[in-house]
Amino acid sequence: MSNTSCQIAVLISGGGSNLQSIIDHIQQGHIDASIACVISNNPNAYGLLRAKQANITTHIIEHENYATRETFDAELLKTLRVYNIKLIVLAGFMRILSPNFINEYQGKVLNIHPSLLPKYTGLHTHERALNANDAEHGCSVHFVTAELDAGPLIIQAKVNIKKSDSPESLAKRVLEKEHIIYPLTMKWFCEGRLELKASQVYFDNKPLEQAIILNSEHENELQ
Repeated sequence: MSNTSCQIAVLISGGGSNLQSIIDHIQQGHIDASIACVISNNPNAYGLLRAKQANITTHIIEHENYATRETFDAELLKTLRVYNIKLIVLAGFMRILSPNFINEYQGKVLNIHPSLLPKYTGLHTHERALNANDAEHGCSVHFVTAELDAGPLIIQAKVNIKKSDSPESLAKRVLEKEHIIYPLTMKWFCEGRLELKASQVYFDNKPLEQAIILNSEHENELQ
């Protein structure tokens, strides 16, 4: 991909559907950025194939080969320093990053989580929302901090829960929203509209008091 001002690294562990959405939006000219590399801790991640099909450089760093989280992260950092990375995107990356990693890329790491944070951090979010008889569910993009799924929120998208929903049907609708709000957040970051300063999210140079809720106007920005 072409060398632009906003160089992105994407970290994955699995299928890479969010990675594919990002690739598509960049190729369609919706995001002025380039994916410098894709890194996976899982050598069998299907997302690696998606990256190779888009001619993106890939790296495999298997966490099982490292005795501690810190030594694994040190290898991650070593790999990333080869590139002029402006933004790191966690797209189904199933590893918790150490404070050393976060400190080096403070304000430059994004994550997407399949719940309306602060509800349902961690795993099995769709089952938990159904078991709680919630009326709505969704997904959230946030800046990454050392605390799991607890970084400052940027944007959320909501879906109504249907009485007929299973975890799988709910997950499918949430994933459709993920494929909108994640590229949108990257677009804003690469345009300089979004930044993290002293643990506060700023959007268009104004402090963001609460997460932006996706609406049709936002969706039009990706067209």
